[in-house]
Order: sequence, then structure tokens, then C-alpha cells
Amino acid sequence: MKVTDHIHNAGGKTQFSFEILPPLKGQNIKQIFDQMDPLMEFKPPFVDVTYHREEYVYNELANGLLQKKVVRKRPGTVGICAAIQNKYQVDAIPHILCGGFTKEDTENFLIDLGFLGIDNVMALRGDAVKSETYFTSEKEGHSYASDLVEQISELNAGKYLDAEILNQAKTDFCIGVAGYPEKHMEAPSLDSDVHFLKKKINNGATYIVTQMFFDNRKYFAFVDKCRAAGITVPIIPGLKPIATKKQLNLIPHRFSLELPDDLILGVVKCKDNKAVRQLGVEWCTQQSKELIAAGVPVLHYYSMGKSDNIKAIASSLF
Repeated sequence: MKVTDHIHNAGGKTQFSFEILPPLKGQNIKQIFDQMDPLMEFKPPFVDVTYHREEYVYNELANGLLQKKVVRKRPGTVGICAAIQNKYQVDAIPHILCGGFTKEDTENFLIDLGFLGIDNVMALRGDAVKSETYFTSEKEGHSYASDLVEQISELNAGKYLDAEILNQAKTDFCIGVAGYPEKHMEAPSLDSDVHFLKKKINNGATYIVTQMFFDNRKYFAFVDKCRAAGITVPIIPGLKPIATKKQLNLIPHRFSLELPDDLILGVVKCKDNKAVRQLGVEWCTQQSKELIAAGVPVLHYYSMGKSDNIKAIASSLF
């Protein structure tokens, strides 16, 4: 079922969902099931599965030359989605990126998802790999998420890259995209960011999931700005409970966002990471309660491979 249908069928009740990481290469699907099992009692209608593109390392040879080696640390997004849908009977939503994909790769990826009965995709540009200063697309790929959304929409209309293909079956993907309440780190301003977000909607995206935020006022202001710009699709808040002292510096740097002073001071006063984790649960729970009271369609949690703190939050809400 499409995300938009899940939202419609809920009749205004806030639903629970979360995002998971594929296990590191060498591990198996049990890692995913162990992460998901504690959360399934809260009846998520859908679960997101991230995609991780290839990266490169350079090994120095005996002759002093460098050998380029492709590494892929978290493969298996498509297979994981199929396994989740088979085991739990919930919709699994794979992330699909511009980075690392040609247009032909994207088309074939989407065809595979269609064969598996997957109804939703999250279309993202993706980040630059570690060897890049700025994001670089594949030679025959997309540079922007809006262009990726357009290709998915065209396949939904039965338009393939090769116009001579006969019997062009239509796909029927519900397309999600990312929104940034505190703007994308590369955007010159929030207004500019919303302008390009609207382009993704105009190209066929039907719902938005936000980047994490720790101050609900940022989310509410972002929604108001989107509505003023003519964006009417559901805007799902993405939340993450802070869990370690290190994240005070890591999260603002990695995701280009601000932490509230009250949260910062609270973390600083914690004697250890166990106390930080409890504070993170309490803070995120209060965020969640306020968002539910405001009538958000879904609360979407970034688990980052851990489920115990998400379970603690959901237990008091759902």
C-alpha cells in the first residue's frame, strides 16, 4: 500500500514508522529482524531501508602506485525490503539515490522493485562520498533529486528510457522526498531550499519526510513555509533521540542543524552516556507528544541501527 493511502486510511490518527540501516557486509538478515522485532508491537504501516552506495579506497602497492578498490559496506537494500515485506507484512520503502546510479541503473532498480511488489520509494540525491568534496553524479546519472523524481514519475506513466520498448508497462510508485526544516547544508537559504523542494513535488513526489530536528518550532515554521509556497502533500517529521555526548558536536556538523540550549546543557550535565540516552528518550518523547497533539500524520524515527531507545519512546505514545 502507498504511504499516502496509509495516511488517508488512518483517519487523522498519528502513525509510527522508523528507518533502518542495512547490516554491514558479512552479517545476515537476522541483524535486521533483531532490530525490528521490538518495534513491531507498535504496528508501523511502513519501514524505510537506507541505501549505501559504493565507496573507494586506495591501497598502496609495493611499487608505490595506488590501486583503486571499490568497497560496499552495507549492500542488500532491495533484498532486505523483500524480506521485511514477507516476514512482517508491512510496506518496506527502499531509498534510491542519484549518487552511484546511471539513469539505466535507476530504471532497472525500479523494475526490480515493481516485480517485488514494492509500492513506495524514497528518492534522494545522496551525499558526496568520502573521496569527494562535493557531490558528483555518474556521467549518465542525475545530479538532482528532482530529476530522479521525474524519471520515476515517467516510469509510472509507462515512459522508458528506450522509447522503442514494446508493451511499456506502467509502474505505480508512491514517491517520497526529503525536506530540511533548517535547510540542506548546501542550500544558500531556507527559501531557496523550499523552492527546489516544490520542484520535486511538481515532478511527482507525493509526501515529504523531514531531516531530524530537536526543536519543534523549526518543524512548524518549515511546514508553514511549505504551505505558503503551495506545497500541500503530507510532511512527516523525522526524529532521532540523542544518545551520546559525542553527538553534541557530531550531529550539528554532520546534519547542519542546531541543538536547543536546554538540550545541550542537559547533556553536558549527564555523568555518562547512559544518562544521556535517558535524557534523549525524554526529550524526544516530549517532542513526539507535542507533534501528535498538532496532528502530524506519522512520527518517523531514525533508529541508526538501534531500537531500544525508539521502543522506550513508542511505548508511551502508541
